[in-house]
Amino acid sequence: MLLNSKGLALVLAASVAIIIGASLLLIPDLPAYVFWLIPIICFGTGYILINVVLEFLFFKELRNIYEMFERIRNNDLATLKPKRTYGHSSLNQIQQEIYSYAHVKQSEIEELKQMAKFRRQFLADVSHELKTPIFAAQGFVHTLLDGAIDDKSIRMKFLKKAAKNLDGLDALVQDLLTVSHMEAGDITMQFEPTNICEVVDEIFDQLEERAAKKGIGLKLVSDKDKILVLADNQRIHQVFINLISNAIKYSDENGDVIVTLIQKKDKLDITVKDNGIGIPPEHLNRVFERFYRVDKSRSKAQGGTGLGLSIVKHIVEAHLSEIKVVSNVGEGSSFSFELELYQAE
Repeated sequence: MLLNSKGLALVLAASVAIIIGASLLLIPDLPAYVFWLIPIICFGTGYILINVVLEFLFFKELRNIYEMFERIRNNDLATLKPKRTYGHSSLNQIQQEIYSYAHVKQSEIEELKQMAKFRRQFLADVSHELKTPIFAAQGFVHTLLDGAIDDKSIRMKFLKKAAKNLDGLDALVQDLLTVSHMEAGDITMQFEPTNICEVVDEIFDQLEERAAKKGIGLKLVSDKDKILVLADNQRIHQVFINLISNAIKYSDENGDVIVTLIQKKDKLDITVKDNGIGIPPEHLNRVFERFYRVDKSRSKAQGGTGLGLSIVKHIVEAHLSEIKVVSNVGEGSSFSFELELYQAE
């Protein structure tokens, strides 16, 4: 900054002293010492006052603004903070506008970095999840083509394994499409009166055989046989399928999976509880992320696409609710959310 407060104060104080000294010449019969004493006093006091005023009200604020521009130019926005100022209101407003602009840009930069990180992680996860069934099916098919097809027992065994991996690949692609459509807002929920008790009973019937293999009991706790909620029937089926399947999958043998329905004014509180392995506290805030697995080795052995809870989260949020999880290691997990009760006109 070429011009500072001291230089400008020196020029202005000297100008004032000269003008006052010249004005004294118009007054007759003044002692000689007055013509040099008063200009000196005016120069000294004027310099001090003008320097303080310019520095405090203008130049200090201008330096802060200049520093903000330098940080913006160097993309150093993380450490940019508003400073308490006492300068001219216009300069204060300019400084606040600059800070607000920098704050918004910093937020956008952080969001872009987070999205880029998330995108890289997502691509890595998708590649890994797709690679496993593709390579497995490819291995079985090539083994058959290399001559194993002539052995009937091996042929049927390998064809079944290849089909199982391709079925898993199809399920993964379908779940990926579902999540992508939901995040893009391409799926519209068709809200209609839905008997949630009937939905749970249907899913119990569907998963009964799987639960029986582990000796797990499926229980519905409700004070009514018919509770109508306003929901998308198909999507709510997906929610319960994923939650109850996970509860069976990660429960110990001879346990219970309990679905509890409690009416609260205009809402229905829904909880799906198991007494399985539980989720460690450090994983609770990430279980709804795509492809996130608490125990990767056990999750792979149990099957699944790794997208179930992510789909549940999107569907529940589309119903203007929130999915919550409470879990203790070795004691089980509880997933809960609310749905709006249907009020007949």
